[in-house]
Amino acid sequence: MNPRVEYEMTQEDLNEILEACKPVPCIMVGSYIPSSPQENANRAWEQLGKKMGFDYLTVRPSNRGQRFFTAVPSETEPQRMARIELEMANVRRKEIAHLEEEIKIRQEKLKPLIEAENQTLLNRLPQLASKDCEVTQ
Repeated sequence: MNPRVEYEMTQEDLNEILEACKPVPCIMVGSYIPSSPQENANRAWEQLGKKMGFDYLTVRPSNRGQRFFTAVPSETEPQRMARIELEMANVRRKEIAHLEEEIKIRQEKLKPLIEAENQTLLNRLPQLASKDCEVTQ
């Protein structure tokens, strides 16, 4: 898990968060239900998280004042792509190592079989040669 980082928002960002937390007066018409102050605040934190590069669901207050808070940094798109590329390369390397090991094991099993087959052919060679001589005479 990523370590927590302390962030400082601007006064304008703080004003937006505080404004989003305020209840919005509304007249209920039909079945439309307006966003709650909590939903508005969550959206404001999400926008700030995208702007400043942190996961808005991990925000915790700091003891340094209203404009300070801690959160877990989020990946930027280039960071995410680099991580995925690295993970894929690691998977390929593991698969290559696995296949190389499998090839090695199979070659070790194949070697005595080939040697036995070659020895059988060498042992039969005189018999085959004598049959060839009989046929050609």
